[in-house]
Amino acid sequence: MNLRLLKAFVTLAEKGNYADAAQTLAVSQPALTKQINLLESTINVALFSRGRQGTSLTAGGKRLLPEAEKVLKQAGLFLQRAEGVAKGEEGMMAVGFGLSSFTFAPQCIAHFQRHYPGVNVSLEDLPSSQQEEMLQSGVLQVGFVRVPPKAPLEYRALFEDRLVLAVPEESALNVEQWLAKLPLLRLYTERGRGLNLQTDLFLQANRLHPSSSQQVEDIQTIVALVVAGIGVALLPQSVAHIAPTGFTMVPISSETSAWQVGIAWDGQAEDRIRDNFIATIFLQ
Repeated sequence: MNLRLLKAFVTLAEKGNYADAAQTLAVSQPALTKQINLLESTINVALFSRGRQGTSLTAGGKRLLPEAEKVLKQAGLFLQRAEGVAKGEEGMMAVGFGLSSFTFAPQCIAHFQRHYPGVNVSLEDLPSSQQEEMLQSGVLQVGFVRVPPKAPLEYRALFEDRLVLAVPEESALNVEQWLAKLPLLRLYTERGRGLNLQTDLFLQANRLHPSSSQQVEDIQTIVALVVAGIGVALLPQSVAHIAPTGFTMVPISSETSAWQVGIAWDGQAEDRIRDNFIATIFLQ
């Protein structure tokens, strides 16, 4: 159905005469007459009758007018939604984040949604390597990862994170002494590949040898075990945001203890919502 014909029908019904309706629609009266005639022949229903008092709706026209108004309203809403989607103001976006961006990523999303409330954002805690795979497959639109990521992903650096030694209590012991005293708690490789590689790099560069090590499923369990005095852990300093009472962090000064955290995305895929999100991060 041609929406222009429905618009002519509704406008003529509102105005009650061809002259005013044609002026409102910015068309000539003959053109409006042709539109009404075409609509009537298409639906096989006479919509108007002409008399000395002007143009009036027939019984069929009265029955169909509410339906025509409903269709035009729905079409208007559709166009409005389509415009929002085209501008990246409505839709969905999947975001990945890791331990280093544990608080930063949610803050970025909260800021974004204040400007784009029509976008539904999902946030999932994932290792950087898994995020990179999901970005390239299109499952994620944005990832907060260690940078630089693997090509062909694009990225921008955001901040630096670095290792600290998490210990159960304040003490005069240094890093080497703590590693000799308690086991080193580490994430399973599939869960903390990047952190484990950074840990190994730091240990090798500084010729440190833990007395023993223990693998743990997640970061919350590591924190709990450290607080309980069962072990120590080399963690990102950003873990301070979730550190409970009884959790102490020993600073580490080493070139091999730091890395860059940034935002990554697949630049080969067009995505207006993602582009708006990235822009809001750097305009904060």
